[in-house]
Amino acid sequence: MEPVKVEGTPASNLALAEYARIPIAFEVREILELGTSVDALAGRPLVARPLSAPYTKDYDAFVEEGPLRWAGSFDLSYWQLFAATIGGRNVGAAAVVLGSPEVEMCEARSDLAVLWDIRVPFEERRHGVGSALLRAVEEWARAKGARCLKIETQDTNVPGCRFYARHGYMLGAIRHHAYPQLPDEIQLLWYKQLLVDGAG
Repeated sequence: MEPVKVEGTPASNLALAEYARIPIAFEVREILELGTSVDALAGRPLVARPLSAPYTKDYDAFVEEGPLRWAGSFDLSYWQLFAATIGGRNVGAAAVVLGSPEVEMCEARSDLAVLWDIRVPFEERRHGVGSALLRAVEEWARAKGARCLKIETQDTNVPGCRFYARHGYMLGAIRHHAYPQLPDEIQLLWYKQLLVDGAG
C-alpha cells in the first residue's frame, strides 16, 4: 500500500471548501464509563459500555459547526490546515489553531495549540491516516513554538479517546453540561506537552 502523504496549508476559503469534502461522521457504538473524575484523570485504562442502539454522529450537522462556517466566525490567520492523501486520493484532514485571542479553547495563550478538527472517512481508517495527520500537526505546532497541544472530544467518541491516549495524550479535564444542545454528553479535554524548557 502506498504511504500516507500529509501537506499543510494556511487556512483560506478555498482550502476550507476542499477540506469540507472530507466527511467527519462516525457511528457511536459505545460510551465511556468515566467513574469518578479523579479515577479518569489518574490515567486509568479507558472503559466503555456498548450501546443497545448505536447511532451516527456528524459534527458538521450541528448549527455553527463545520469547516464552511469557520471563515465567518474566526480570523483564519491563526489556523493551519492539513490534508492527507494516498496515491493522490484525499483520505483525511486536520485543522489546528495556535494563539488565537478569539478562540476560547486557546486559553489566551500564545504557546497552546488546539487541534480543532481531525477527520478520516470510515473506509480509510486503520491505514495510519489519523496518526500521520496528528504527527504533522504536532510537528507544525512545535516548530511554531507551541509547548502544548490540546484536543477536545466527548465521552461518545470512544475510538477517538483511545486514539489520543495511544498517542501520548493525557486527559486533563472532564466537563459535564458543556453542551446545552447535547446535555447527556460529557466534554473531555486531552493535552500533550510538545516542548519542555525549550526542548522537544
